[in-house]
Amino acid sequence: MAGIMKDSGNESLVWLPRKAIYLRNDIRLLGQHMQVPIEVPEDFSVILEKGSLLAMRFLTAVNLEQPDMLERVSRELWMCNWSRMRNEDITKHESILAAAQKAGMSAEQARGLLEKTSTPQVKNQLRETTEAACKYGGFGLPITVVHLDGQTHMLFGSDRMELLAYLLGEKWMGPVPQLCVRL
Repeated sequence: MAGIMKDSGNESLVWLPRKAIYLRNDIRLLGQHMQVPIEVPEDFSVILEKGSLLAMRFLTAVNLEQPDMLERVSRELWMCNWSRMRNEDITKHESILAAAQKAGMSAEQARGLLEKTSTPQVKNQLRETTEAACKYGGFGLPITVVHLDGQTHMLFGSDRMELLAYLLGEKWMGPVPQLCVRL
């Protein structure tokens, strides 16, 4: 994320006091609405100062070596950082390893991938991914890129699923479809 923010000249909301207060409340409400156990980490320096470089490199290594594990490991790392039940520091090797194992990876596999986070192959792949996000107009995360009918659409934010469904010609039933009232 730091690379995308730097490339776009964007400044994080949390550096501006009013926006930081808004963001904390927004995250809480979003979690309630989507029924996801999301909460701003107690130690917000993990996001602001320490960043997610190790986690992103680890996920890049997972994608290169064991792509079938990518979604599960991504979810576990997300839970480490954003769940009130976990609240772990994703900049620490032990947190990365624990998340990978919780996702179903063996300790040996996880350690092997963690060792690869400092290799040129992993660093270059993450750099290429970051550059691609910037090329599509990214200025923060999350972004979704849709290639449809010869056009490319970049959507920013977790609140753009309705627009994504529109582009794909699908009906959007909200974050908790079973609660939607059908007319």
